[in-house]
Formats: sequence, structure tokens, C-alpha cells
Amino acid sequence: MENYKEAIRKNLNNVLESGFIPELGQHKSGKVRDIHFTSLEIGKPIVMVASDRVSVFDHVLDRRIPFKGRILNLLNTWAMKNTGDIIQNASMDSPHANVLVQKYYKNIMVECVVRGYVWGSMAEEYEKGKREVCSVPLKEGLLRYQKLDEPLFTPTTKSEHDEAMTFEQVSKMVGKELAEKVRDVSIRLYMRGAELAQKAGLLFIDTKYEFGTDENGNLFLIDEANTPDSSRYCSVEEYGKFESIKKEMSGGGFNSVSELLKQKPELKIQEMSKQFVRDVIIEKGFGYGSTGKPPSLSDDDVVEVSWRYIRLYEILTGNSFEFPPSNVRAELLSSLEEEGYIRGCLAVIVAGSDSDMSHLEKLRAELGKYGIRSQVRICSAHKQPSACEELVSKYNSSVEPVVFISVAGGTDALSGVLSFLSVHPVISCPPNPSEYASCILNPPGSSNSTVLNVSNAAKHVAQIFGHQLPALQKQILDKNSEKLEKLRMADEGMQNG
Repeated sequence: MENYKEAIRKNLNNVLESGFIPELGQHKSGKVRDIHFTSLEIGKPIVMVASDRVSVFDHVLDRRIPFKGRILNLLNTWAMKNTGDIIQNASMDSPHANVLVQKYYKNIMVECVVRGYVWGSMAEEYEKGKREVCSVPLKEGLLRYQKLDEPLFTPTTKSEHDEAMTFEQVSKMVGKELAEKVRDVSIRLYMRGAELAQKAGLLFIDTKYEFGTDENGNLFLIDEANTPDSSRYCSVEEYGKFESIKKEMSGGGFNSVSELLKQKPELKIQEMSKQFVRDVIIEKGFGYGSTGKPPSLSDDDVVEVSWRYIRLYEILTGNSFEFPPSNVRAELLSSLEEEGYIRGCLAVIVAGSDSDMSHLEKLRAELGKYGIRSQVRICSAHKQPSACEELVSKYNSSVEPVVFISVAGGTDALSGVLSFLSVHPVISCPPNPSEYASCILNPPGSSNSTVLNVSNAAKHVAQIFGHQLPALQKQILDKNSEKLEKLRMADEGMQNG
């Protein structure tokens, strides 16, 4: 344990802050995962990159958890392989430990929660006197942490603040036949998870699943399954505390287990899940309904969270966790490049309007000669200042290197705005080479360079990226050699003529 914690502490800053890789396609950011849609056509690949972010109480915390993203993906891959006989899933590939490629299916927009124990929000509501969950009646005399006679399907809406749903509401939303299938499959998946956990000396407390459908209405398991972000686990040994809890409660001195735990906190059953993070944040005075910014995790907190995730992975799967050999960001880009998913760099051409399309296409064509992928965005610095700020902010979170090429005629405010806000280099390449004065007169803090020739601008981009991509440097030298050879041959021709 200590060796693991020491290794984690050495990697406190070796984390994946973001999973946004713009080359991968249309992007949607979740609290933890960054999802890239190569197409919105059913069955086409979507690429999900799991960052090391952690969220509680609908807030993403300001500290990152080393190796958290890869643990989630490794557990998810393992769970999908162990449930394929129950339902087909969307999984296609995992080109890197932090990356999952799945087929895109239409999400049914229901969080399919299955509970095997009186735990979490259900236990809290029960102790307040509520005797049903999602319109399912609960018997009297249950205790927090107690195992239910049968697993309960307790769906919620899929929204920023999940709301409980009844089975009738799910049926009305997706149709009775599909609702019944979703309920039955969810419970079967939970039972399989509980069986696998039991073999590893763990209890599978509760979990949630997401499902999607193809164009024919066939059901698929999507997103993630049985990870510590979407599920609760604890060891069988830890659950042994419940016998002491039952004994204490039988004496009648406490109205609820929560009341007992205030007097005897040592009886609290410790989970192997994200609940540890919630507990730490609660101890620091922040919870559901709190306003303002959540408190920060300490270094010790971060180490403990990472270790718990790693430990759960090893216990549950029987595999040893392999610490990444280098910087996780560089390793991620290298793996995706080797597998052909990305080139490893992107030029973002930002134009003030769509009136200069021929110039934009020339830029894209010249960049293409170096194999550099590009995206064109339209944003006017004069008319859409907030949109420009939002655009730059998004690309600032890119994992891969980016270069902006600013295309604006007349008075060029765009290059100044982009270069002031961006963490990436900005090149001004105006559509009319004679209108460049404002490109070189930007105020302090705006650091754009100006290149008037389209092919030179593309070469400059290649030179910037070449430091990280040696193949680009070779292309530049090869092109230089070609030009020198043409000059040599031209000179030779003149001499022979």
C-alpha cells in the first residue's frame, strides 16, 4: 500500500486535466468524460476520453485524481466483457487506457439505477420516514446498510439534477415493452456485478446504467458499467460492521443508524467508491444545496482517493495496475497517433466572416500538404466578442497542440483578441495581403505573428508543430530539398542550353 501511495504522490501533477482532443470530432464535455462524435449517425464511432476530474454535488472539484480516468476505463472494459452475454454493448476499441471507442446509439435518457441495499439517498429518505422509492413500497424496520430482499429498479431522469421516476413514467417515456426490458436487463446486470464482486470479496451495493437504441429499436448498454463513479462497493470484511450496527440498534437507544454513527463513527461502513470524496467534502462543510465554490481536496485526500480506485480495480479484476511510464498527456497523444486516430496537432482557422472562403480553402489546402488537419470557425471580434472568448476558451483546454490562423480583412481586431486570450500561437494571414497594418499594431498582450503568404503560413504552422512531431520536420526539410533540387536542375539546364 505504501509503495502505491508513494507512487501516486509523485504523480500528483501528472494528471489529465481535460480529455478534449479537437481532431476527434464534434465535442461534448461531461463532468469527467470528454465525448467526441465522429458522426451523429447511429452506429458510427464516438470517442470518449476519461479525464482525471472528479465531481461531487454537481460540482467539478479543482483537484485532479491521478490515474482516475484510466481506472474508470479499465474497469468499464472489464465489466462490458463480463456482461456481453446479458446484453450487447456499444464497445468497439480502447486505443489507450483513458480512451474508449463506442458506437453511437440514441440514448433513452433514463438513468437506470439498481439498489441492492438500503444505502445513500434511499437510506436518508427512509430514516426521515419515507416508505417508498420511485413508488415502490418499502417494508418497515429496515436499517441503513441493510441488504434488500430483492434488488430494486429505481430510475431517474438523465439531467443535471437527476429526479426520481416511477416505472410508469419510464413506460410513458420509452414505451412499456422497452421499459420492461430496460428494467429486467438492469437487474440482471446488477446481479452479475454482485456475483463478480462476491467472488472478489466485495459487496456490490448499487449502480446505474445507461442504454441506447439503434435504428431498429434494439437495446444496447452504453457509456460505463460498474465503475466506482457510478457504483458503490465495499469489502465483505468492512460490511461485517453491520452486525454491530444491528446489535446497537436492537437496544432501542437510537432512532436511526445515522444517529448511532454520530455517537460511534467507527461503525460507519467505508465504501470503495466516489463516496469517500463526498464524505471529505461534507466534512469540510459543503454538500447538496451549498452555494459557492466547493473546498479543495488536500494532497493526502487526493492520494487516498487514487489509491482506493486502484485498489478496487485490482481486487475486482485480479489484475495488477500498471502505472504509466511517462507523462499521461504525451502518452495519450502518442497512442492515439500510433493507432491512426489523430495526427497530433490541429490548425484552427478563424475568420471574421464567411466572405473569404476562397482564402480559407487555400489555407486548408496548403496545410493539407503537410498532413495537418484543420478546422474553420467563423467568429467576428467586433460583432461577437463573447463568442470569440468562448471559442478560444474551449480550444485552450485541448490536450493536443493547436495553432490559430486569424483571417480578417480591414481593421483586424480578431488576431489581437485571439492572441490575447489564447494559450496557443496565433498567426495572422489576412485575405488581402495589402491590408496588414492592424495585424502588426496590436497592443501589449496580443502576441500574434503575421504571415501574408498562404503557403508560408502553412509552413510556419508546420514549424511550430514540428518540435513535437519529428515527421513534420522531415517534411519541411524534404520540401526544402525539392526546391533546391529544382533550382540546381534549372541552373544545369541553363548551362547546357
